[in-house]
Amino acid sequence: MKKLFIYYSLSGNGDIIADYLKDKNYEIRKIEAKKGLPNNMFLRILTGGFLAGINHKTPIKYFDSNIDSYDEILIGSPIWNDHLSCPINTVLEKLNLTNKKITFILYSGSGEAKKTEIKLKETYREAKIIILKEPKKNKNIVLEILSKI
Repeated sequence: MKKLFIYYSLSGNGDIIADYLKDKNYEIRKIEAKKGLPNNMFLRILTGGFLAGINHKTPIKYFDSNIDSYDEILIGSPIWNDHLSCPINTVLEKLNLTNKKITFILYSGSGEAKKTEIKLKETYREAKIIILKEPKKNKNIVLEILSKI
């Protein structure tokens, strides 16, 4: 069974998950935005949160959207303003997830993503959703949770 982890990481939380999954034989595809958010943390949070709140799709660098040969797809995204990140919105628009085993791995500073979880369940009824609180700060807990995938 071929497994793929597609993710976006602004602050390194997704990279921790990717490193773990790579050791578990997942192919890794990291998403990169063509244009970054502001360097100032306050402006970054304000801008990213606003754009995510309106479900903005950020232009991304090259992304191979062919997932036909994969049985299991994991999609990792930070949570901004209780929404998926803008680069992941872009990716989801490009993917055909029909007949795929899907798991969303969401990383959040608060450890909460209630609205995101509800919206994902409406769109991807069979998807599994895992919400992780600050993987960089809670690495041992996160790795224990991921070991059960």
